[in-house]
Amino acid sequence: MYTIAVIATGLVAVLHLYILYLEMFLWDTPKGRKAFGLTPEFSADSKVLAANQGLYNGFLAAGLIWGIWLGAAGDPIKIFFLCCVVAAGIFGAITANRKILFVQALPGIIALALLSLA
Repeated sequence: MYTIAVIATGLVAVLHLYILYLEMFLWDTPKGRKAFGLTPEFSADSKVLAANQGLYNGFLAAGLIWGIWLGAAGDPIKIFFLCCVVAAGIFGAITANRKILFVQALPGIIALALLSLA
């Protein structure tokens, strides 16, 4: 069960690395605009803000990877960063797009539950 929890945590980290990539490097491209439902004008005007968001997603991924790297001793770190992922997902769902609840918060909740049960 612990291995499954660590794999789920790793998948959440990979998801956040992908979000980093989308927000920092693809935001103002057709793929980035499609992923986030943006107009060319909005994506151009908000490119710097999106890069900042992407960096924060990278920090979430880094924290999760750090916790995984530490093994069982990193469980408190994994729990902390998974809680941050869930909080960010809930806030994003409330303030930006309800889809974020399912794309970001739900995987974090699942990984957190698996880690808590392990």
